[in-house]
Amino acid sequence: MKEKLMNIVFLAAACVSIVMVVLICVFLLGSGIPTIKEIGVFDFLFGKVWRPGNDLYGILPFIVGSIYVTAGAIIVGVPIGILTAVYMAKFCKGKMYKIVKPAINLLAGIPSIVYGFFGLWVIVPIMSELFGGSGKSILTASVLLGIMILPTIINISETSIRAVPESYYEGSLALGATHERSVFKVVLPAAKSGILAGIILGIGRAIGETMALIMVAGNQKIIPDSIFDGVRTLTGNIVMEMGYATDLHREALIATAVVLFVFILIINLLFSVIKARSQKE
Repeated sequence: MKEKLMNIVFLAAACVSIVMVVLICVFLLGSGIPTIKEIGVFDFLFGKVWRPGNDLYGILPFIVGSIYVTAGAIIVGVPIGILTAVYMAKFCKGKMYKIVKPAINLLAGIPSIVYGFFGLWVIVPIMSELFGGSGKSILTASVLLGIMILPTIINISETSIRAVPESYYEGSLALGATHERSVFKVVLPAAKSGILAGIILGIGRAIGETMALIMVAGNQKIIPDSIFDGVRTLTGNIVMEMGYATDLHREALIATAVVLFVFILIINLLFSVIKARSQKE
């Protein structure tokens, strides 16, 4: 009876999760797709001007801005995150591990608004001093976002590396490989599926980040020409204008959330495909 009861509880919990996802999809698609049709798919997705007062709702600058910032965060955060995870799992000694691990966990618990203040008062002045201008740019946002996704990548990658059977490492050593070569040529490739999962989750965090980016990205509604230009992301545009938006303007912001949701789905689908191929290999 206890086992049957717990099976029912677990099934109910899983069903709640599924129902929540379905409800979100129904709300977003039901509200956003008619608006996209009203504005025009091409005008909405590829329009370069966002001017609600003139009924111009082109979100291409926000799409480009989100892609640039996310790509920059990947370039900054992924190499550092993976190397840190390798160090934590295979090189870090006991006393140092007790210091570094809590620090990384603390990094994961810092609110995004605090990251935003850090970026505004520390990173922005440094960028302004090095490259000129206001310092609020794609580069600044990428650096800050790269820092923010580090805990996700590090923790999941470290867990994946530790999950690799020790026989892989020992077998490599027995064949004459050094410790470093065994880690990077044998253990790390064996953990690539879990590491990839951490990277995908980090990308999801980067795309969905809002408050910190609003404070350091410059919030310019233009397609940037360089990494030193200001930019506004999809999430930033929604947050900054939803408070006073009405009628078609409000519906256009919900349609923007639909585009963001589709981006997340595409990323998850790509991860599933890559993971399936890696398992076949």
